Amino acid sequence: MAFDNRRLADLAAHDAFLQRHNGPTADDVSGMLDALGRASLPALMEATVPADIRLGRELDLDPPKGEAEALDYLQRLARQNRVAKSYIGQGYYDTHLPTVIQRNVLENPGWYTAYTPYQPEISQGRLEGLLNFQQMVMDLTGMGLANASLLDEATAAAEAMALCKRANKKAKSDTFFVADDVFPQTLDVVRTRAAWFGFELVVAPAEALAEHHVFGALLQYPGDGGRVRDLAPLIETARERGVMTCVVADIMGLVLLKEPGALGADMVVGSSQRFGVPMGFGGPHAAFFATTDKLKRAIPGRIIGVSQDSRGNTALRMAMQTREQHIRREKATSNICTAQALLANLAGFYAVYHGAEGLRTIASRIHRLTTILATGLAEKGVTLAHDSWFDTLRLSGVDAGRIHGRAMAHDVNLRYFANGDVGLSLDETTTAHDLDVLFDVLLDEEHGLGVRELDDRVLAEGLTGIPAGCARESDFLSHPTFQRYRSETEMLRYLKRLENKDLSLAHAMIPLGSCTMKLNATSEMIPITWPEFARIHPFAPRDQVAGYRQMIDELAAFLVEVTGYDHISMQPNSGAQGEYAGLIAIRRYQAAQGEGHRDVCLIPSSAHGTNPASAAMASMKVVVVECDADGNIDIADLRAKAEQHRDALSAIMITYPSTHGVFETNVREVCEVVHGHGGQVYIDGANMNAQVGLTRPGDFGGDVSHLNLHKTFCIPHGGGGPGMGPIGVKAHLAPYVANHAVTPIAGVEAGCGAVSAAPFGSASILPISWAYIKMMGARGLREATELAILNANYIATRLGEHYPVLYKGENGSVAHECIIDIRPLKADSGISEEDIAKRLMDYGFHAPTMSFPVPGTLMIEPTESESRYEIDRFCDAMIAIREEIGAVQRGDWPAENNPLVNAPHTQADLMDAHWERPYSRELGAFPSEAVKAAKYWPAVNRVDNVFGDRQLICSCPSIDEYRD
Repeated sequence: MAFDNRRLADLAAHDAFLQRHNGPTADDVSGMLDALGRASLPALMEATVPADIRLGRELDLDPPKGEAEALDYLQRLARQNRVAKSYIGQGYYDTHLPTVIQRNVLENPGWYTAYTPYQPEISQGRLEGLLNFQQMVMDLTGMGLANASLLDEATAAAEAMALCKRANKKAKSDTFFVADDVFPQTLDVVRTRAAWFGFELVVAPAEALAEHHVFGALLQYPGDGGRVRDLAPLIETARERGVMTCVVADIMGLVLLKEPGALGADMVVGSSQRFGVPMGFGGPHAAFFATTDKLKRAIPGRIIGVSQDSRGNTALRMAMQTREQHIRREKATSNICTAQALLANLAGFYAVYHGAEGLRTIASRIHRLTTILATGLAEKGVTLAHDSWFDTLRLSGVDAGRIHGRAMAHDVNLRYFANGDVGLSLDETTTAHDLDVLFDVLLDEEHGLGVRELDDRVLAEGLTGIPAGCARESDFLSHPTFQRYRSETEMLRYLKRLENKDLSLAHAMIPLGSCTMKLNATSEMIPITWPEFARIHPFAPRDQVAGYRQMIDELAAFLVEVTGYDHISMQPNSGAQGEYAGLIAIRRYQAAQGEGHRDVCLIPSSAHGTNPASAAMASMKVVVVECDADGNIDIADLRAKAEQHRDALSAIMITYPSTHGVFETNVREVCEVVHGHGGQVYIDGANMNAQVGLTRPGDFGGDVSHLNLHKTFCIPHGGGGPGMGPIGVKAHLAPYVANHAVTPIAGVEAGCGAVSAAPFGSASILPISWAYIKMMGARGLREATELAILNANYIATRLGEHYPVLYKGENGSVAHECIIDIRPLKADSGISEEDIAKRLMDYGFHAPTMSFPVPGTLMIEPTESESRYEIDRFCDAMIAIREEIGAVQRGDWPAENNPLVNAPHTQADLMDAHWERPYSRELGAFPSEAVKAAKYWPAVNRVDNVFGDRQLICSCPSIDEYRD
């Protein structure tokens, strides 16, 4: 072998992340550029990105680190966090995630790289997992309907307030009641939402509810200080007065406490965090929302329903999608889009694995330990604020300062109230030894109490903290799914069976437009389960979270440089939340300038549905700006609307590049027009993957943008969440971003309420984006953007010979995605975009985005992570499908019986004794050589959407329905 004359620094490049993240090789790039007729990547960028917004320099970021080096650095940061024993509670509790679920779901790309299950035929596994979650919530709350998760407990409570107002049409009041023992972070978020809805809040003891004229009421169960009380009389009084009630419930508490449905509640919300999901410095965690059947068409968030496929077999799907923001826009029930699907699946599987008896054991053990603690403290003369409890005690008349000193010495975190009371909440991880330590902390080391002796006393005297009328009497989790999988072997196989039903990035490219389904690298994912990140309470003392704070500060600095903004707020935990947070920052700023009357939001007709829905939530009036024939904002119409509303113009919301997949050349002019008429510019960051390193929204006129870290910056989609939507703002807006009642944010005005339950949103997944940027560096980020644009243009060029490409820029190129028009083909052949989407499953692909932003089209976004091989495989499939459509057009196949309208083809189809189709079984199921080499089988045939909505069933079907 010849001598290797590379320098040591060059040999170290074997660990370079860039070559792992980006799909195309140098030869791929050269070949694709040749196909486009472009001389180089810079030449393609010059033809694509308008000259007046190009950055013109490399981003000012540190040199990239290799994967091992980045993980070592992040490990050092993580070790700066101190994992103390947390008894803070307040909605966040330590927990044990069963390792079989951790390894086979949370750490499994087959689960975390999948997309929201809009294509149910290739999503049956995670749909079943989410249906389990819904069933679990319905059983524990005693309600007739539950959704498939919301962002967090506090935002779920805010959604409940909005639903109370919408559903309580007879109520004339605009006042909402909040019990004074609701968690402070929940009150903070509800207060923010109420302000922009124009609602007044009354915060008072729950017993005072009858004294107020309100449309709805929020009650905590158990209360913030741990009190367990019978809410039935309060709820009955509310009902008699025409007041709707929402109970914020502890999901573990509901195992032992009477279910809110039996108490008469109209809605029940809460967090499923303590069902196996780590605290993670605040998230992500799946909130739940349960209600009665009569409110099914008003409930926010996604709902999984039972339907049937074309063979009449049971199949699952997302039900009643016409309620959602992408359909109803400013009239939607909520702006929620991304939720917490992956975390809901974790919580649901936790319940499946433990079953009712396992949960009773866990909850009973928590309660027993709390009762032992309460009994011992009472014996020593400590005053308990309440004579009832599930897992939480509030101690009055104690020396909080001395207790705090002893607690710090024992690495114990307690909760300290403003009036000097001390609180503590026990959880699944608490042990008898922990009680010994707590007695030492709370009393001193000469207390003489023993846990075993106290347990004997509790048993002998039948002591409990749950009042007799509040104990649960009903069964739950009786469906066979929650009773079958007790051994790890059976659970492992169940999880694998579900995983095998779904198509994820582990199988194939997912070319969904406006979704950016790029690589979620293993090195980025590993840190999220480190205990130094996972086991930190969001309200832990600042000196225990130095590593978290530094990592967040570094990520914020990265994003400031990438976007051209001056400040980053990390609190919004989804893109839709980022939109809401950004818009209310604008409104707060304008109010501070004496322009609070500005309330008109201009939104292009092509906008994503979250934009008008978010504007409506910020109490804005939506005025639509038309687009021209090329999909660009009609500048004349914009000028006319801006002038018409100049005295009331608050903002414009635009997406850049546009939702039509092009860099509009007049974006600076658009921003100048709005600024010239007194408005602010909100630039939706959904398409940021086409900007990074090439241009910055803060440089060409943006005042605020949200960033979808689950798109551009590699947080996985998780089958519908988690997401993160931090906002970047210019300096004048920075004092008006979200603050937090429990952990105030430096530099933010005190009156700016929270938008999420935790101060930094879903903080435990921020290391993913940090690692991505740290390992890519400035050049790597720019190259990723360039390759995303190259891949999209290559697809547009190859498919352009077979399908009309709807929009291109002035120089004939697209941005990071392209739209092909199916309408002419549909008019001539009867084959629809849905038929093509289903047929792609037979070729082993997830469909592109259907009918957005233009009905009857497919929007394709390949991302930079896909190789030319995979892109060619997709293009070959689309071209083959075009040839199949041609056969229908020629009359070779009937319009009502051909491989497209019968797609997808399943194993059941191939085994059918009566194959009454004018094409072979092989053509149906194995339409290409690539498929023969590695076949993905859809779990069901085409799902009947209409049937599923007409006969809405959102609970687990009979076990007989699962039989083959």
